[in-house]
Amino acid sequence: MEPGFMKANSNNLPKIDAVTLGRFFASNTDFCSSEFRNVKTSMSSRASYGDDAISYVQLKRDDKLCTVKCKICPEHKVHAKLYGCTLVVDEEEDIIISIQCHDCVAPKGGCKHAIAFLMWVHRRSEEPSCTAIECYWKKSKLSRVGSSLKFMTAKELSNGNQLLPANISVLTEFLDEAKKRKIENCELLKYHNDFILSDTHAISMHHLMCKYKHKGVDDFLKDICLTESLINKVEEETRDQHKCNLWYELRYGRITASRAYEVSRCKTADGTLVSLILGGKISDTVAMSRGRVLEDEVRKTVEIKLKKKINKCGLMLSEK
Repeated sequence: MEPGFMKANSNNLPKIDAVTLGRFFASNTDFCSSEFRNVKTSMSSRASYGDDAISYVQLKRDDKLCTVKCKICPEHKVHAKLYGCTLVVDEEEDIIISIQCHDCVAPKGGCKHAIAFLMWVHRRSEEPSCTAIECYWKKSKLSRVGSSLKFMTAKELSNGNQLLPANISVLTEFLDEAKKRKIENCELLKYHNDFILSDTHAISMHHLMCKYKHKGVDDFLKDICLTESLINKVEEETRDQHKCNLWYELRYGRITASRAYEVSRCKTADGTLVSLILGGKISDTVAMSRGRVLEDEVRKTVEIKLKKKINKCGLMLSEK
């Protein structure tokens, strides 16, 4: 412990509320100019890291200023040297003067260790008062992994408290409201018994197999009925091809014309071709990306040379 400092506990830490935090982040260019979306800031402020990494907290009061120092364990090297962080707070004006990390490679510009320490002090300020006094001059849980603490479970890394109690009525109310508004593009609704698929999505091979799974192959093929109007509707809705979700949904499990030759020559029972038919993807190459970009330009050039209109075509299904 440094001269003039005392061990920090739940009774002597400075109070930092949400207003003080917001004012500091809004006025400090180290945190608001470098990253406008503040994604990294929110990640660094999570309790699952700060509460396990902060250790050896000490403080000193000099008139209206309170200086709080800590040691924080780096998450990528838990047995390496601990980083030191210093927080200075004006307790009369409720203003955060500064927060700085001294030992990491990026101490300037608002590093994540400084944010983690600041949010740790804020969380201690928001905790309800208790009869017992907790001392914060102790080794962090994260730095004890592999020494006195042999392992940590995923449950121990978090506080394990549910944000809201389980309430089944919330799902029921959501489903009722979705029916009233006739919402169809919600993934959650697709797993409910009352969900009704559109005509085009209902002929997906996946949904057809789920519908006729208790019947044999002959009954399965006999019960599938694709009318001419439905085939035309599918073709119209899939003209955007790779930009359309229905394009991939209906191609799943079906042998398309582009795969027919490969299927006739394939001798592998469970290889790459089968994976592609069942929805697998191959790595996108430069040539494939270039082909998608040039497709419209090539179509226009051919139209000019042939003096004919070339329309886009969607997925054409066979009645058989």
